[in-house]
Amino acid sequence: MFRAFFCLGFCCMAAVGIARGPAADTLSRPNVFLVTIDTLRADHVHCYGYGPIKTPSLDKLAKEGIRFAQAFTPSPITNASHTSILTGLLPSSHGVSDFGIPLTGGHATLAGELKKQGYETAAFIGAVVLDSKQLAPGLDRGFQFYDNFPEHAEGKSRWGRIERRGMDVAQRAEKWLSSQRAGPYFVWMHLYDPHDPYEPPAPYSEEYKGRLYDGEIAYADSALGHVIDFLKQKNLYDNSLIIVVGDHGEGLGEHKEDTHGIFLYDSTTHVPLILKLANGREAGKEVEAQVRTIDIMPTILDLLRFSAPAKLDGASLAPLLSGTETTSRIALGETEYPLRFGWAPLRSIRSDGLKFIEAPSPELYDLNQDAGELRNTYAPWDKRVQKLRRTLTESIPASRSREKSSVLASTVDELHALGYLGPTDALSSTDVPEPSLLPDPKNKIEEQNLLHIAMMSSEDSRLPEARLELKKLLAMDNTSVTALAQLARIEMTSGNVSEAAGYFRQAYKLRPEDPTIVLEYSEALERNGDLQSAREVLETSLKSHPNQFAAHLQLGRIYFQSNDVKSALVEFETAQLLEPDNVEVTMDVARALVAQGNFTDAVELLGQVINSPAIKPEAAQLLATACAKLSRKTGATGADLRAMAICKSKKSR
Repeated sequence: MFRAFFCLGFCCMAAVGIARGPAADTLSRPNVFLVTIDTLRADHVHCYGYGPIKTPSLDKLAKEGIRFAQAFTPSPITNASHTSILTGLLPSSHGVSDFGIPLTGGHATLAGELKKQGYETAAFIGAVVLDSKQLAPGLDRGFQFYDNFPEHAEGKSRWGRIERRGMDVAQRAEKWLSSQRAGPYFVWMHLYDPHDPYEPPAPYSEEYKGRLYDGEIAYADSALGHVIDFLKQKNLYDNSLIIVVGDHGEGLGEHKEDTHGIFLYDSTTHVPLILKLANGREAGKEVEAQVRTIDIMPTILDLLRFSAPAKLDGASLAPLLSGTETTSRIALGETEYPLRFGWAPLRSIRSDGLKFIEAPSPELYDLNQDAGELRNTYAPWDKRVQKLRRTLTESIPASRSREKSSVLASTVDELHALGYLGPTDALSSTDVPEPSLLPDPKNKIEEQNLLHIAMMSSEDSRLPEARLELKKLLAMDNTSVTALAQLARIEMTSGNVSEAAGYFRQAYKLRPEDPTIVLEYSEALERNGDLQSAREVLETSLKSHPNQFAAHLQLGRIYFQSNDVKSALVEFETAQLLEPDNVEVTMDVARALVAQGNFTDAVELLGQVINSPAIKPEAAQLLATACAKLSRKTGATGADLRAMAICKSKKSR
């Protein structure tokens, strides 16, 4: 089917600006520029009929290319939606349904396929959620250059730490292109700006005052225009395939969803998709048939006359361009993000003017009569429901094994700063045999909105506002462990340790098996001076889950504070067995050995790690003390010098 478009002859091959025959010079191949604009609703773009906004770059690209009126993403979450774009697979196929879940090597990527064909490949991302070293492992496969965020960003500003402005992303891509040899190139640029919080720079902040989401879109459009101007200046524009697509939309209060991730309504799944062919072919064409973002990868490979991987969920759009096909494709949707809150995941199918959403309370909408999806006409005996449900079940099984997300604690903080929950925020609530038995997200969405506002307020240090929203949430549901934990963290940050311990106590009673709650509760108790209760909480948790490194380390420190050095050493050594290369726990073991008077073993242990870049000045000072006790004057002097060097290094950073 993918080859059908090119069987029409040379004329159609010229439409994409490529030479005939397999031996064509790579320089004659079209460059490929993929621009994904985060959180972009189709109905907030001017060329899609939205009058109150100016998007001249998107409008001009649509005039010089092909505009797909009905394009849909399979996921309303950034990681899953982008992985689908870059693999041509549904989230249930590629497995990236959560932050931190790696894209496995068994799945081909667009970058990898083009790299094999001689393309220079590079990616430039606008948010840390797509950082391949942190929250999107494996997404960099096939890219020769992937512009990740710095591991240790300076300053507390979100810009450069967790997000980049669209113009920054554009200029990074342009700098890379200017430094490269002749192409062809495949460059992916990710513009994150329309994602909340909506903070467009001037003049868009003034021009769109009161409509800051639109202001962010207008600003992202200007960044896109900067890239297009650059390509024209470098004579790269004409002989290029340019694809601009939204990864997902934004709720904006529709169906009571302020942002995205929870629901599968068109507000968060209908996205703009514009394709400019090489040499301006098919300029101004509009395609009304329903298509999917999973069709992008097979389309690019087809237009370039490269073979597509055997197993793809998407299909080439080339037949729609040639007119040999006019049929709409079935659009599937899925979101597991509600599991973060302890709510049921959702699946959907959009076909033949109907939308069916599988949920604890299922939904059916006749889109021809009810484009806003406001009148649920679901009935289990409805033949349309039965047909759609059967197709949906065959395409996306309701029960399947789910990969566990692995995200560092520091990275969870970054997720919170972007308004997302971390993988452990609702861990035990999701551990149920049948997800459909969980609450329906429709009945919980207002809680999610309040939690989102609270997290963003915390990120901006507006703690009174964050407290207010969380207390509103608890008034609606006093069993919300997530709200209790977030409120406790705010009080810990504010130095109100006693209040924090109280909120953690409530969360702990509701979820005593959650290791994250246990750890934070014990820390609050410790800081509040209740060492005995802190110890008991950790000991109880370790009886059920003995392989918790952080819990053993924290319990050891509590024992040490209580002058029970023998028990502390047991816990430290257990933690060391779990993470042998952890320098922090090595220091604790050495500290306990020194306290016991075992200076020989302490010196030997510290000597193994004293030159580690992760070592703290206290380690060298501890070594100096141990050496002195053993009357090793030379060693003591050397350790003292090392301590001073480390201190000086720390101060200069």
